[in-house]
Amino acid sequence: MALVRRESKDLMKHGDFTSLARDYAASRPGYAPVVAETILALVDQRYRKPAAADIGAGTGIWTRQLYDAGMSDMRAVEPNDAMRAEGEAGNDSRSIVWLAGSGEDTGLPDSCVDLVTMASSFHWTNYNAAMLEFRRILRPKGVFAAVWNTRYLQENPLLYEIEEALRDSVPTLNRISSGRSDFTEGLNERMMTTDGFDGLLYIEGYHVERMSRERYLTAWRSVNDIQVQAGAEKFKTFMTYVENRTSDIEWIDATYQTRAWILRAI
Repeated sequence: MALVRRESKDLMKHGDFTSLARDYAASRPGYAPVVAETILALVDQRYRKPAAADIGAGTGIWTRQLYDAGMSDMRAVEPNDAMRAEGEAGNDSRSIVWLAGSGEDTGLPDSCVDLVTMASSFHWTNYNAAMLEFRRILRPKGVFAAVWNTRYLQENPLLYEIEEALRDSVPTLNRISSGRSDFTEGLNERMMTTDGFDGLLYIEGYHVERMSRERYLTAWRSVNDIQVQAGAEKFKTFMTYVENRTSDIEWIDATYQTRAWILRAI
C-alpha cells in the first residue's frame, strides 16, 4: 500500500510503490493457505453470504487468495494507481471490485462487510484512524485481520547468508514493512486495548515458495523499505552481490512465515 508522493524520479519514498508495482505483481509470494482458511472460518456465514474488504490490497496477492479460498464477495481498496492497475489486471475471471482508498478512508459504506484485512500494509497506516475506519465498515461481530508474510531464513542457509550480507551493507537497517518490526512487536498490547474490538487471536503458518532465480531477484527489486534505507548506490551494490551469489542456481526454495493478528468487532 503506497501513501507517499515521490519528490523526484530518483528519490524513492517510504510506502511509495509506484515504480515497483510491476515487479511486485510478478514476484511476491502468496501467504500460508492455512492462515487464509483459518481467518475465513472465523467469519459468520450463518445468515448471509459474507462480504470482505482487503484494504491496502497492493497488487491483489492476498485478495485473490481469499477469493479463491471461498470469499467471492470481495472489494480491494488500494490508494496507489500503479499497484491498483496491476491488481485489476490480475483479476482474470474473478469478480473482485477494485476501489481507490486508504486504511484511514476506505470510501466504503457503514457496516457493509463481515471481514476486513490488511496484508503486509497495516504498518503504513495511522493506527487509530484506521481502526476507527475498520470498525465503521464492519458489521457487528465482523472480523479484522492484519497479516504479514515474513521470510523464515532458518530453513535455507543461502537466504540467511544473503540477509547477513544485506545487514553488513546497511548496518543501520530497521525493517518497517517486515512482519517482525517495531510495529508488530507491540501489536498484541495495542490491539487488546482498541475500542470497538475484542477477542484477540494470533496465528501463524508456514509454506514454501519455489522461485526461479529471476523471480527471486525481482522480489528483491520490488522492496521499498530496504531501498529507501539503503539508498540507490548501496542497494545496487547489494543486488550485484545477490546476482553473483545466485548465478549458478536455477531454483530457490524460500520458506515464509505468515503471521496474523485477528480481532472481532463488538
